Amino acid sequence: MAVLSVVIPAYNEESTIYSLLQAVTSVDLLQGMDKELIVVNDASTDQTETQVKRFMHDNPDIILQLIRHETNQGKGAALHTGIRSATGDYLIIQDADLEYDPEEYNILLQPILKGQADVVYGSRFMGGKPHRILFFWHSIGNQWLTQFSNALTNLNLTDMETCYKLFKTDIIQSLELKEKRFGFEPEVTAKISRVPKIRIYEVGISYYGRTYDEGKKIHWKDGFRALYCILKYNLWAR
Repeated sequence: MAVLSVVIPAYNEESTIYSLLQAVTSVDLLQGMDKELIVVNDASTDQTETQVKRFMHDNPDIILQLIRHETNQGKGAALHTGIRSATGDYLIIQDADLEYDPEEYNILLQPILKGQADVVYGSRFMGGKPHRILFFWHSIGNQWLTQFSNALTNLNLTDMETCYKLFKTDIIQSLELKEKRFGFEPEVTAKISRVPKIRIYEVGISYYGRTYDEGKKIHWKDGFRALYCILKYNLWAR
């Protein structure tokens, strides 16, 4: 039976991580697929790890790896660790907050299980799913970065910066990924776009965004880093 690896980078998410893990484990995947959860605690200074261990104690039958970074290295570095540790047939990235709905895993899985896709992006900017209304300039920035990335990758994505990216595991593990923080998204997009005969699909997903008071971490400086990474991994470091 096929297995989906769910890679969850976590930094100071004590208020949401337990509920997120409950949501992930409650999803019934297509074709009876099993799940493997991989939580990478990126040296949280709150009770994130305690909450994960509580979940593991309360749910001993769930397959869950808990990996800890001794120093904070960034979201990208946590993803690198989780990706290396994955043993499933497919791999999806899941933020530790509640901005994305695990019930939509099956939407992303469909093109792969039908034999149409190797990689599926979940777009917050297409389809009729619900979106929380927040941050006009964030939306403009995301769309501008996506279009600039598209111009260099020759893809026609609508949401390059989305968290929800589903890969065949052997493909994502074959990439040499370097970005340790929020440059992960443009780097992986650039490198995926150059895989020979790669089939990339996009599906509409919902989005339940957080405010900064609620724990949102990305800032305007990360947008400039994303711009630099688009140039670096498409032009300067091919």
